[in-house]
Amino acid sequence: MPPLEFRGRLRPEDGSKPALILVHGAGGSATLWLNQLRHFKPKRSTLALFLPGHGPEGGPGRESIAEYVEAIRAFLDETKLERVVLAGLSMGGAISQLFALTYPERLAGLVLASTGAKLKVLPLIFETVAKDFEGYLKLMGQFSFSKSAPEEVKQLVLEEAREQKPSVVLADFRACDAFDVRERLSEIRVPTLVLSGEEDLLTPPKYSDYLVQHIPGAKLVRFAKAGHLLPVEKPEEFNAAIEKFLEELG
Repeated sequence: MPPLEFRGRLRPEDGSKPALILVHGAGGSATLWLNQLRHFKPKRSTLALFLPGHGPEGGPGRESIAEYVEAIRAFLDETKLERVVLAGLSMGGAISQLFALTYPERLAGLVLASTGAKLKVLPLIFETVAKDFEGYLKLMGQFSFSKSAPEEVKQLVLEEAREQKPSVVLADFRACDAFDVRERLSEIRVPTLVLSGEEDLLTPPKYSDYLVQHIPGAKLVRFAKAGHLLPVEKPEEFNAAIEKFLEELG
């Protein structure tokens, strides 16, 4: 039994194409990636992971980005996936960066969405998660989307976020706050695509600019009128950018 819950499916008949592994952010879940699963599942093995503590079966989360990296490595071992394309959003992008630095031989490509090499968390977020979880959800509704994001998209995301345990969410943000690989980005030698929303308030465009400037050969796609949660706010454009990247990988 794989150590992580997931959505999607393995396609043994597509063994020549590296599987696409989707990693959600802090306080999120695999449901963030439903648009991507619908798009990519018919074309290659595509799996959206529930990080430990974030899935329907619950359980404890992890205390550091490195621990999440090891959970994904164990999952790849268990499912016998030798080389994959790892796509991470926000905290998932931090996990993906550290995975690329720790296990580069396991990656055919890297997609870093709405993330940075250092993820400093606002004290206000820590305070509201700990004392007023509903207040935290309202805060995320304000920070996570562009001004033009449809209200139904916001509500869907917030309903999913409400299912998470505050203790797990708090641990996620602590892990993010401690994350810093700025001095190591030049060591990433995996083909890398960086995706960014021009109205992202949580990981502003300067974060993605820094990634592209310091990861050798990294390419940047920036989405107009888009906030932090690109997979749900701009699914068609987001999918098209990843599709093009996968085609270039061969």
